[in-house]
Amino acid sequence: MKDIMGMMKKAQEMQAKVGEMQAELEATEVEGTAGAGMVTVTLTGKGDMRGVKIDPSLLKEEEAEILEDLIIAAHADARGKAEALSQEKMQEMTAGLPIPPGMKLPF
Repeated sequence: MKDIMGMMKKAQEMQAKVGEMQAELEATEVEGTAGAGMVTVTLTGKGDMRGVKIDPSLLKEEEAEILEDLIIAAHADARGKAEALSQEKMQEMTAGLPIPPGMKLPF
C-alpha cells in the first residue's frame, strides 16, 4: 500500500511539472525565417502563431506567390524549432523514467 501512495505522489508531481512546462512553452517564442530573412514567423513553443514580419520589397503584386511560399516556409521553420524545444523540455522532465524510445507522451 505504501508503494501505491508513493506512485500517486510521483504522478501528481509529474503532472505539476507538465503543467509548468506547458506554461513555459506557451510563454516562449521561437522565430522561423525564409527567403534569407525576408519573411519571419513567430510562434509560441506550443506552435501558436504570434506574428509575421514581411520585408517591404515583397509587397508587390507580382511577388504575391513568392510571398505566400515564403510565409509557409518560415512557419514550417518556426514550427520545427517549437517542436524541438518541446521535445527538449520533455526529455529534461522525464530523464530517468523508464519510457520506451519513440513513445510520445500526451502533453
